Amino acid sequence: MNTLAIDIGGTKFSMAIFDGHRMVTRESRATDRNGGREWMLDQIAAIAGPWKDRFKFERCGIGFGGPVDFKEQRIALSTHVRGWSEFDLPRHLERQTGVLPVMDNDANVGALGEGLYGAGRGCRPLFYMTLSTGIGGGIITHDNVIYRGADSYAGEIGHLTIHPGGPDCLCGSRGCFERMCCGLWLERDHGRPAHKLLKDAAFVERYVVDLALGLKAAIMLLNPARIVIGGGISKAGDALFVPLRAELGRQITGWSRARIDVVPAELGDDSVLYGALALASR
Repeated sequence: MNTLAIDIGGTKFSMAIFDGHRMVTRESRATDRNGGREWMLDQIAAIAGPWKDRFKFERCGIGFGGPVDFKEQRIALSTHVRGWSEFDLPRHLERQTGVLPVMDNDANVGALGEGLYGAGRGCRPLFYMTLSTGIGGGIITHDNVIYRGADSYAGEIGHLTIHPGGPDCLCGSRGCFERMCCGLWLERDHGRPAHKLLKDAAFVERYVVDLALGLKAAIMLLNPARIVIGGGISKAGDALFVPLRAELGRQITGWSRARIDVVPAELGDDSVLYGALALASR
């Protein structure tokens, strides 16, 4: 059974075809944020069109980089790319692909991918955080179900306030976890992309203080068996994760025996694609 998997992010977007659980082809391109929704839709059509001639799409899953109303299958908004608010992406793509996709926000979908196929296998409950252009979170329960909350907004850790009165966030609040730690703002605030900043040990030592503040909330609220961090910033490896674990050890409440098991995503750039496969299979 062929599944079309789509990962729409603020920095890049990726698409893949799975035959069963095997990825048979994949393409990734940089996102043109200035091009907005129409540019992205044109890109998806340009890739999916030729694939449709080679593969019969039987299912499709989408991970979208922003809040999604899962019940209504509509994009709530994107704070990074214009034009997506209230857009019915599944119905739009159904006309192009011949199948009605299932869509969720990319952090939930990444959590499903890592939980079933990657670094979160056998670890429940699992908290997955995408640390890239923005910050999002996904929760996988003991029943291998995504916990979405009452209105599809569970896991939105990026907009917890970690610095009251801090700098303005794109969401309209101030001092959000995303505002202090995501790739978009790291580059704007410091003049260098995150992958270069994280090669500076002195910068990392300061950075993990804020990163741990946000993750402490997840640990104390959810007591996850493991936290998996995906997205581009997680590729820094031990240069980031060793000081992060040490800082979490300092910040976690003294009497708490909650686990500090924080690891990078095993599937790398493909966490959301594998999650989209799983989402479409349900």
